[in-house]
Amino acid sequence: MRKTYVVTYDICEASRLRRVYRVMLGYGEHLQYSVFRCELSARELVELRERLDLVIHHHEDQVLFVDIGPSDGKSRHAFRAIGRAYDHEEKRVIVV
Repeated sequence: MRKTYVVTYDICEASRLRRVYRVMLGYGEHLQYSVFRCELSARELVELRERLDLVIHHHEDQVLFVDIGPSDGKSRHAFRAIGRAYDHEEKRVIVV
């Protein structure tokens, strides 16, 4: 079962920040500066945490994972916006 996570990070050095951003792009939807929405399986969550663990400096940086719940459940409606509307991009597979 896939779950939705909000992943946010505070990275103290610009080069590490860029590396964390590049890792995150492979796992989720970039919402704001250091905030991603990720739909992950248990295996993908472990893989993401391991990849980030190798990049961050544990005494200076912080990565937070917020479990919103199953991807096919209420998590689709968990995001509310003030101002510009939140537009969730559905991932679609196109077979050619």
